[in-house]
Amino acid sequence: MNEKTLYFSSLCPDTAPFKAAMERLSVTAREVDITASMSNLKEFLRLRDNEEVFTPRKEQGMVGVPCLVSGGEYIFEVSDLEERFAK
Repeated sequence: MNEKTLYFSSLCPDTAPFKAAMERLSVTAREVDITASMSNLKEFLRLRDNEEVFTPRKEQGMVGVPCLVSGGEYIFEVSDLEERFAK
């Protein structure tokens, strides 16, 4: 089974449209709100600090959420989510 994890912040304005698109596309994932606990934030930072896919976002001063991790693929944009999961 290909487990998916959605890293997001309930404080991020990009989260609601991303989660709405996931729901519309019937994409389910384990959800990690990085602003809900220090444990969640640490989990995300371990990922972000070790994966090069986050480098352009960090260089632009972005946090890197929302981010859906699915089988080694990192999806940051609703358009990419739709392209990947549209039926």
